[in-house]
Amino acid sequence: MRKSTVNRSTKETSVKVSVNLDGTGKTDIQTGLNFLDHLITSFGKHGMMDLSVSAKSNDKIEHHLIEDTAITIGLAIDKALADRSGITRFSYASVPMDESLAEVSIDLVKRSFWKLTLSIKRNKIEDISKEDIEHFFQSLLQNLNSCIHLTVRYGENDHHKVEAAIKSLAVAFRTAASHDKKQKGIPSTKGSM
Repeated sequence: MRKSTVNRSTKETSVKVSVNLDGTGKTDIQTGLNFLDHLITSFGKHGMMDLSVSAKSNDKIEHHLIEDTAITIGLAIDKALADRSGITRFSYASVPMDESLAEVSIDLVKRSFWKLTLSIKRNKIEDISKEDIEHFFQSLLQNLNSCIHLTVRYGENDHHKVEAAIKSLAVAFRTAASHDKKQKGIPSTKGSM
């Protein structure tokens, strides 16, 4: 089973993430921020991974909580992927959310590169600032240790844009991380990722 648990504790936050990449989309998310919980729940559900997140702020600074939660989720998923043997590796997803459309291309190679365009206009969505939502995605993508391009193509409602973005990431990740029955070993001409 491709599972992992990562505990990350600093003077700023205490975060524990458990993930089962071969799960059913069961989630238990507790960060204290409703919209962040909603985004992470969508990521687990549509990525078909069991995901448990418990995050607590030690310094009462929201930015640190959001950043450290994203870092820890990325680290836990990277750890669960192990050497990435037998995975599909590449994937693409395009997900609509009403008038918004987001697209993701992903390569689960062990090289961190990300390109992110969320196109958020408002300064705040629900209970989180624009810059903290962007930083959540940046920190998550960076710590997944993969090559990911995520773009909101268009939309009017910022909530819808961000939801389409997290769901497209989840769907693309689900396919890229899935077992490829034809793939024997590591999916690379190098023999390692």
